[in-house]
Amino acid sequence: MQNNLKSFLDAKVAQYNQPGFIANDPVCIPHMFSKKQDIEIMGFWAATLAWGQRPTIIKKCKELIALMDGVPHDFIMNHEEIDLKKLLYFKHRTFNDIDTLYFIAFFRYHYENFESLEAAFIPTKTVILSDGEGPADEPIETYLNHFRKYFFSLPDFPHRTKKHVSSPSQKSTCKRLNMFLRWMVRKDDNGVDFGIWNQIKPSDLIMPCDLHVDRVARHLKLITRKQTDWKTAIELTQRLRDFDPSDPVKYDFALFGLGIEERWGSDAILPIL
Repeated sequence: MQNNLKSFLDAKVAQYNQPGFIANDPVCIPHMFSKKQDIEIMGFWAATLAWGQRPTIIKKCKELIALMDGVPHDFIMNHEEIDLKKLLYFKHRTFNDIDTLYFIAFFRYHYENFESLEAAFIPTKTVILSDGEGPADEPIETYLNHFRKYFFSLPDFPHRTKKHVSSPSQKSTCKRLNMFLRWMVRKDDNGVDFGIWNQIKPSDLIMPCDLHVDRVARHLKLITRKQTDWKTAIELTQRLRDFDPSDPVKYDFALFGLGIEERWGSDAILPIL
């Protein structure tokens, strides 16, 4: 049964981990760029805004790019105060102009000190005061908890913006951040994920556990935990490491594809395997 499930999921990964997947997914947004910093900035923003219908997410991200004159990194590093006025009208669901301006302020601060956004996730790179937390079982847990503290380390950050950046310490699945890390870290020749970061290993990535992935994974008995939280994402990832210890998150393509493209679970209908 285990081998059959692995073979089934491997076939689905091969089906969806292809360039044809890009156009209708938020990952198409960072694929609009070749400059590393633009890929990072718009990859992070696309992942952050990734809730709701995918066409709407993509449309709003393209609107944001246009407001930054099509060159996000250059705009962030070289804008004048007056240039920010046009961003006061940007909104996607609960993400508004206050959040947008803080994201720009953070990116400017970070890229004045580091070449890559990857450094923002590595505690040894961006030192902040410890809050006494002990070491985490999963390296990514340490990275994500650190990133959120670092992201909101600028003076007078808007408290409302904190709801848009999650962490395991909040018991969140951290779906959007884990998806962003998948884009930046995974390395293969299929052209969907970028693989431009090297300090975080693909084997350490955690599954982006959204509604669709959660539903399909439960149907396949890859999740037993009743609630959906950080521990659920860990449980699912550990099960998928049995299939591929070096690259467990590649199965995001399979589970997400089954849920979205093949609509497993829609109208409470699930196939019998």
